[in-house]
Amino acid sequence: MSKTTSIFARVEPEIKEQAEMVLNKLGIPMSNAINIFLRQVIFKNGLPFEVNITSSRPLAVGDLTSEELNNEVEKGFGDLKEGRVVSADKVAERISREHGHEL
Repeated sequence: MSKTTSIFARVEPEIKEQAEMVLNKLGIPMSNAINIFLRQVIFKNGLPFEVNITSSRPLAVGDLTSEELNNEVEKGFGDLKEGRVVSADKVAERISREHGHEL
C-alpha cells in the first residue's frame, strides 16, 4: 500500500452530517470520497464541476409561474426523500450564531 498523508479541513457540522448520510448510503467512507475528489481535480486539471457566480436573487413565489412553482416544490420533495434536510432548530441556531439574532 502506498504512503498516505492527512488533510485537515474545517466544515460546517450540518454539511458534514448531510454528506456522511449520502456517502453512507453509497457505502463510501468520507476519506475515499475526498480521495476521489482530489483525483478528479488532477484528472480534470481543475474542479470536477462547474463553478460560477450567478446574478440570481432569492425566489419570490409571486414571481414564479405555476410550472416554476411546481418544479421548486418537486425539488423540495426530492431533498426530503434524499435526506438533504436541516431541522428548523439547527437553522435558528445558525442564524443566531452567524448573525447574532435570537429567534
